[in-house]
Amino acid sequence: MDSSNLLGIGSRVDHASFGRGVVVDLASESYVIWFKSQNGTRSIGRDYDGLKVVERAEGGDSGPSITLADIERALENVLDQRLHEIEMVPMGGKWKNGVLILKPGDAGLQTKEIPIDTFFHKIVMVRDKLRLIEQKINSNKILSSEDKVELQQYVTGVYGSLTTFNVLFKEAHHQFKGTGG
Repeated sequence: MDSSNLLGIGSRVDHASFGRGVVVDLASESYVIWFKSQNGTRSIGRDYDGLKVVERAEGGDSGPSITLADIERALENVLDQRLHEIEMVPMGGKWKNGVLILKPGDAGLQTKEIPIDTFFHKIVMVRDKLRLIEQKINSNKILSSEDKVELQQYVTGVYGSLTTFNVLFKEAHHQFKGTGG
């Protein structure tokens, strides 16, 4: 590969085996590429034919070098920002360390005990997935307004069916609300 075809740091590539990656450093005969599938870097020869350029960043060997440590710091910053966006939903204090007991009507069958915090976590996941469905319905460009309203009514009905579990939530604004709420 002549010097006019050299990839610069930041070039996006697609490798036949490792998938999508980004050039993070340059060596004399190879590129150091971070691959998402590997969650790490690999050195790939500059003349390797199985490397497809998705987006070329110019620069060759010039310019400041981005190290793996730079990438790790940037990734930590992004993850820290995302983690703060995740809404923590507290369970009511009286339920901490509690157990949900499922007792069959047949006395000969065994009861099932589930930690309430495990059950609560699953209820919160259901709520979050319902919210995602609502967003997808409302942002859908193909559905008509009437279809969106109809689908939204089903989602609201599901919320209403789940209001029984509101007793587990510490804060009312996290609770399920049906058509009455």
